[in-house]
Amino acid sequence: MLKIYLAEDQVMIAQALKTLLELEDDLKVIGTATDGKKALKDIIALKPDIALLDIEMPSLTGLEVATQLKLLAIPVKVIILTTFAREEYFAQAIKAEISGYLLKDSPSDDLIQAIRTVTNGQTVYESRLVKGMFDKSKCPLNKRELQILDVMKEFSNTKQIAQAVFLAEGTVRNYISAILSKTGTSSRLEAVLLAKENRWI
Repeated sequence: MLKIYLAEDQVMIAQALKTLLELEDDLKVIGTATDGKKALKDIIALKPDIALLDIEMPSLTGLEVATQLKLLAIPVKVIILTTFAREEYFAQAIKAEISGYLLKDSPSDDLIQAIRTVTNGQTVYESRLVKGMFDKSKCPLNKRELQILDVMKEFSNTKQIAQAVFLAEGTVRNYISAILSKTGTSSRLEAVLLAKENRWI
């Protein structure tokens, strides 16, 4: 059973999301908040597996909550769920190393799938945001992801990549999924070509 904390300042939306999530047999909402300060306090105390955070909330924004959780090393996967497709918000979310960033007009099935995906250590970013908001001259990848992407120029086999960077194959697969998600690409080759084009590697 995955424990979920939900922070959303619009009560009707919060109630609808809670109902939607609890229709799934493996998901349970263990707490809710309508402001960021309460959300941060509750998440630290309740230790959910997933925190679904709206961006614009009283006291603290969802991004401020995510940043504090990162600084405190709280082991929770954060998914930002927002109506705001703004480049500055998305950039802050990447910096806070959130696990997911989805728009509220996304299909409900996408949210459920995103929750299960981030639980497995992968990231899920709304493709419209990745493609439409990132200036592709700005690299969205961290140092480890760039290292793996660089090795992908030489090897296409996951086992070979894992051996080259001294990581487990499963860990490498998770990194590759993050690379594809963050760059908005659909294949390893496309990601490598994009990186070369923008001189990230």
